[in-house]
Amino acid sequence: MLWSYDIKVLTLSKLPQNFFRGKKVIVRCDLNVPITDGVITSEARIIASLPTLELVAKLASSVLVISHLGRPKPGDLSADFSLAPVAKRLGELLGRDVPLLRNLDESVEETGIALLENVRLFSGETDNAKELAERLSSKGDIFIMDAFGSAHREHASTFGVAELSDTACAGLLLEKELLAISGAMESPQAPMVSIVGGSKTSTKLDVLNSLSQISSRILVGGGILNTFLAASDFKLGRSLYEPELVDVARALSKTVDVPLPRDVIVSTELSQQAKGVVKGVDEVDVNEMILDIGPVTAREWAKVVNEAKTILWNGPIGVFEYDQFGEGTRVLAEAVAESPAFSLAGGGDTIAALEKYGVASDISYISTGGGAFLEMIEGKKLPGVEILERRAARM
Repeated sequence: MLWSYDIKVLTLSKLPQNFFRGKKVIVRCDLNVPITDGVITSEARIIASLPTLELVAKLASSVLVISHLGRPKPGDLSADFSLAPVAKRLGELLGRDVPLLRNLDESVEETGIALLENVRLFSGETDNAKELAERLSSKGDIFIMDAFGSAHREHASTFGVAELSDTACAGLLLEKELLAISGAMESPQAPMVSIVGGSKTSTKLDVLNSLSQISSRILVGGGILNTFLAASDFKLGRSLYEPELVDVARALSKTVDVPLPRDVIVSTELSQQAKGVVKGVDEVDVNEMILDIGPVTAREWAKVVNEAKTILWNGPIGVFEYDQFGEGTRVLAEAVAESPAFSLAGGGDTIAALEKYGVASDISYISTGGGAFLEMIEGKKLPGVEILERRAARM
């Protein structure tokens, strides 16, 4: 379940259906999906956008869908950055034709739905140029922001259009994201356990600081764990860690309980053929690297997860891409999935791990955002949400 958290934006779910009668709607989605040789390899973000698109397609006179794909330079018309495969798949999922509009001079047919070509191909998108925002906003009467994964960008299609449109509101997906993340961060049910993995403590420092204020315990993995081990004077061999952040890790450990492992998985190399060896955390040799937590620690940390009422997960515990270094992540993933607690997960590697171990469907909520998810956890304001709040406050 999601918390009944009071978000300060106008939402699609609260607008009366007759409000859309005869109106042209613009929906900013996050359809930035991986495509290899013209084939979509993960359509999770497309599927996440369907509820909003299906609803407005029934209510409005026409729907223009906007999204970006990758990071092309304006005008780069190479096939690698075209949303053509997405338009085709979106049409199949919606059960109707979804033409791809190549430029802003083309229009959506009456009662139709269309996808605009990659908005980052248009000059001024990433600069939030007023000219582009005006051209985009002129295509509709109502703007629906449903691209949580792009809400941390102040771009023309995420911010400028919302500022200029007659009506601007959050779509069903964005509303769910805000309810889940804001609820977890501002009114979590105790005890809260956070799981934070990653190669560098520096990239997750703001996340760790923020979570330390609301978590009973933080389970850390990867290079982050190694930095905390160094802060407790353990020998790390050749393990990845950040010596300049050892004092920071030591200070964080005084703010919140950060359990350290009793055993770890080590190896002299990181490769598919590498052999993992279980060792006590105080037995790491000078030529070895810590690449996962050991089985005893995995079981102990699973018990910590089982006692939680709220769980937030960002980042795998070990190098889970290789099975011999993925057992810690697997055990925790299964523990989170089996827990009756509200569980919130986000980040590409986290989602990949949950899918690898077949437990994604048992997580209470999986965020579609990467950078936006992290920035919300850090306590930062997302421009794409802040503009909706400002618009709602003026109503």
